[in-house]
Amino acid sequence: MKISTKGRYGLTIMMELAAKFGEGPTSLKSIAEKNQLSEHYLEQLIAPLRNAGLVKSVRGAYGGYILSREAGEITAGDIIRVLEGPISPVDFTEEDDPAKRDLWLRIRDSIAEVLDSTTLENLISFEERGAKENYMFYI
Repeated sequence: MKISTKGRYGLTIMMELAAKFGEGPTSLKSIAEKNQLSEHYLEQLIAPLRNAGLVKSVRGAYGGYILSREAGEITAGDIIRVLEGPISPVDFTEEDDPAKRDLWLRIRDSIAEVLDSTTLENLISFEERGAKENYMFYI
């Protein structure tokens, strides 16, 4: 399964909103500028996120978007499923070889487990730590 720009940029939007949770609405323009993304494309992505109840829109001069729940309650899996559809590495049927079908199911379940156990709170906390910490590799 390859995550498209819809999923990747959708995560970017949601991480930006999570980082500003409690500070009021955030405009898509500011997210687009900060991450060098197309504001028009982000507008296309925010609609399904709003329809799924993950974000709320706030109208007005200082309007924008806010998370509908706390960052610890929204998972990467929630976002990816809304924007990408069901999580599956390949399409398979019951007629497929049982050994291969079992492999595809285990891969699907592993991907789903990682996405469903990773919250926006985890992602923004990792991003904040990553900016301060460097990994050291020894060979």
